[in-house]
Amino acid sequence: MRNSAALLAAALAGVLAIGASGCGHRDPVPPPSSATAPTLQGDAVHPGQTSGWVDTKLYFGLGPADHPEQGISEAKWREFLDREVTPRFPDGLSVLDVYGQWLSKGQTVPERLHTKMLVIYYADSAENRGKIDGIRAAWKKMTGDQSVLRVTEPADVSF
Repeated sequence: MRNSAALLAAALAGVLAIGASGCGHRDPVPPPSSATAPTLQGDAVHPGQTSGWVDTKLYFGLGPADHPEQGISEAKWREFLDREVTPRFPDGLSVLDVYGQWLSKGQTVPERLHTKMLVIYYADSAENRGKIDGIRAAWKKMTGDQSVLRVTEPADVSF
């Protein structure tokens, strides 16, 4: 036991000597305090807490799932994002590749589509809702599509 204690003391002295010499120096970290809990802080555009925000998902059909060469290319999709979406919502968004299908009236076989889902979180306002409608209108004009599915729900967001 005495040898173990001596070895431990020698090792501890060596570690302390390295720390005192400046090698491996680290800034002191204050001990955790039960009085302060971690919080997420954002900037003016991304507040720490929000109220009145929404989550909007837009679904864009790019073309037949089985024949992507017949639809909108990735390059054309990105051009649309750069021209129509990013200027309206420059603070951020997400795009997911999804498979979609729907059965048109009077049809027996569903139309299967390669689809992009655009997800945007924003403060719910008439101005921002107008921006969403502008994106949908621009897509319909560009592609001749009859619709862009929109799903909007209240969102509890923090940054």
